[in-house]
Amino acid sequence: MNSKSILAVAAFAAFASTGAFADEADASQYAIKFEGNRTRAEVLAEAVTVPATRSIEPAGSRVAAPLKSTLDPKLVRAEAAEAVRLGQIPSGEVGRI
Repeated sequence: MNSKSILAVAAFAAFASTGAFADEADASQYAIKFEGNRTRAEVLAEAVTVPATRSIEPAGSRVAAPLKSTLDPKLVRAEAAEAVRLGQIPSGEVGRI
């Protein structure tokens, strides 16, 4: 047997083994059915207000304003260098284990 006939037999066997199902073609039994109690005008009036109340900026995308400090940056750097020199804080790639 050549490959075309093997493929045809396999396709026919797969088709014949599936069986037939009687059902609606549009699957409407799965659709959600509901009745609204608002008028079209009420929905349109609400839809007009949505762009005014929404922001196009993603949540959490703002950068916080820098904090005001009374410390002198040179003093902070000097204290950090002294702490590294004394071994109070780790430094470099390895750091303190």
